[in-house]
Amino acid sequence: MFLALREIRHEKLRYGLIVGMVVLVSYLVFVLSGLAYGLAQQNTQAISSWGTSKIALNSDANESLSQSLLTTATTDKLALSDHEAYIGQAGVVAKAAGQPKLSAQFVGLQAHQFVARNLKVTSGQRPATARQILVDDSFHDNGYRLGDRVQLNATAGKYTIVGFTHNAKLSVAPVIYGSLGTWRTLSHVTANFKASGVVSNDAHFAPKTAGVQTLTRQQFINKLPGYSAQNTTFTFMIAFLMVIAMVVIAVFLYILTMQKLPNYAVLRAQGIPASVLVKTTISQAMLLVVSGLVIGALLTAATVLALPAGVPMSFNLPLLAGVTVGILLTGVIGALIPVRLILRVDPVSVIGG
Repeated sequence: MFLALREIRHEKLRYGLIVGMVVLVSYLVFVLSGLAYGLAQQNTQAISSWGTSKIALNSDANESLSQSLLTTATTDKLALSDHEAYIGQAGVVAKAAGQPKLSAQFVGLQAHQFVARNLKVTSGQRPATARQILVDDSFHDNGYRLGDRVQLNATAGKYTIVGFTHNAKLSVAPVIYGSLGTWRTLSHVTANFKASGVVSNDAHFAPKTAGVQTLTRQQFINKLPGYSAQNTTFTFMIAFLMVIAMVVIAVFLYILTMQKLPNYAVLRAQGIPASVLVKTTISQAMLLVVSGLVIGALLTAATVLALPAGVPMSFNLPLLAGVTVGILLTGVIGALIPVRLILRVDPVSVIGG
């Protein structure tokens, strides 16, 4: 470690460039990880808040809640308990006088069932009538307030905002909670249709009714439009960045090692074991990568503070820890590549040359 620190202090510019490269790569990886997790959260926040384990849909709905319709004839055959709740989903455009139009997902519920009972209200109250709605906090960020009268699509009549709830987004759109009767109106279906599906917090819920397909929460989430493709894209981007970081670190250290071969040869001639020189190289790499990670993390924190509220950036500690360990490992692997040169250095040939 002493040799590593001494050499870094002596060659500030060279090692500063390596640290700068690690800073840029780590900063980009942290930001992409935050965006990937934030977008994933905005796809599934509402689903997570429901506490759902299983979701039952029409078997012809291609595993999509918005395309599913359950008739009363079908739901009458379902034996529901306190662990199940009917749910209806419909895409809407909300508009109020003097406020911007917002694309949203309307979710119809029955007030006495567990999903409606467990909704956390940040301000106001839960809907008590068919003309009252509970909306995501992003409506408040866009200027909507309690008591605002909102029109949904081109339907007759308006709905009053009586409460706001936090982290209620589905497929990146804010959620509006209301009654199943309102859902039928917005979906233009008759009273013969009960709901889009049934959600359950019982992991053993598995109705055997014909025409009904049961999915686990993760299966349902994976089928959300664009969810899997988005996560796969971000995962590959982050993986490629780590590979690039390893290659660049290895190239930098390889060039520095080539330049220092005469120095290593002198140290070997003085009796310094090759293992000490190898440890010095790896210690240097770790110091450089850790320094770059710390600075990159600080830049990321500053970026989060500067970003507007609409940017979906969120961080998960296990994910951040995994990314950090991954960058550290790429640094170590990059440092091991030039080690072979150190182990094979011949003091006589290098000094004599």
